[in-house]
Amino acid sequence: MPSPLKALCGALAATLLAVSPAVADQSTVDGAAPSADPVRVMPLGDSITQGGSIGGYRLDLGAKLRSAGRTVDFVGSLADGPGSMPDRNHEGHPGWTIAQVDGNVVNWLRTYTPRTILLHIGTNDMYGSDPAGAPRRLSALVDKITAQAPGADVFVSTIIPIRFADATVRAYNAAIVPLLRAKAAAGKRVHVVDMYPAVPVSDLPDGIHPNAAGYSKMATVWFNALSAVPGSIGDPPAPGGTCTATPRVVGSWGGGFQAEVTVTNPTAAAITGWTVRFALPGGHAVTQLWGGTADGSGTVTNAPYNGTISPNASVVFGFIASGSGAAAVGTADCASA
Repeated sequence: MPSPLKALCGALAATLLAVSPAVADQSTVDGAAPSADPVRVMPLGDSITQGGSIGGYRLDLGAKLRSAGRTVDFVGSLADGPGSMPDRNHEGHPGWTIAQVDGNVVNWLRTYTPRTILLHIGTNDMYGSDPAGAPRRLSALVDKITAQAPGADVFVSTIIPIRFADATVRAYNAAIVPLLRAKAAAGKRVHVVDMYPAVPVSDLPDGIHPNAAGYSKMATVWFNALSAVPGSIGDPPAPGGTCTATPRVVGSWGGGFQAEVTVTNPTAAAITGWTVRFALPGGHAVTQLWGGTADGSGTVTNAPYNGTISPNASVVFGFIASGSGAAAVGTADCASA
């Protein structure tokens, strides 16, 4: 009869062997042990996502996320980039078309369960047999992604230029933007990212793939888009202290609305700075802001003249948001310095 100790060891070994790839392959952005609940981000696309030996935009995007204090785990079945790159996982498949990604994406989503998806795809369709049908194929791909992962934020970018197919790329980009915005207006967590103007042809040595400078520019665009959507890369580190923020819509019109946020100090001591985070409906973006400063992390901080709030006093900042759908502001969080 086997001993209880041997039985226990056998059960433990079976458990370890049963760990799913999504867990066994997990990496962190800082190379250390995984922190609590990292946000799982899937870079998805073709060779421009894979990025060759330099790691593409993923190298600088990871650095920007770490500098912003975000805990993010890039996920996917592939791993590329320099050995020193802290997080090398992705789903960027060189040479692949929209249809090829479509044929595999459900399995990837089930395996790696991303919270956020960065999709840049369509370049290989531009010099294929049916570039005119590419917008329709992309629309179907995004529908498949949102059906399989309805809780994920899906950032879909226009594709960067191709030196020898610029007119075709421009036509594709012009066609996909309204399709994607319609999905966002219907309540899907789809976000349009305009990547085309970020990378000049001079940063494409072969006319298709960026050099390090071009990939760095892509990283900046991705980072700014992620930072503008609360929760997509977790919450930014909050300063200490306590304050409250109360938002309200003060006016609306077709295509946008105006709102204001009242920041209150409910404590017995003055505060000398504040940071507010709030969510907007899908498809909306802040186009004007007063009484505060956008800091690039999806938050608003005080202006130089209204950071100090006396006990039981308040200040107000306002903004205009543009986009389709109903006017609304989600619950706002406030932290004081």
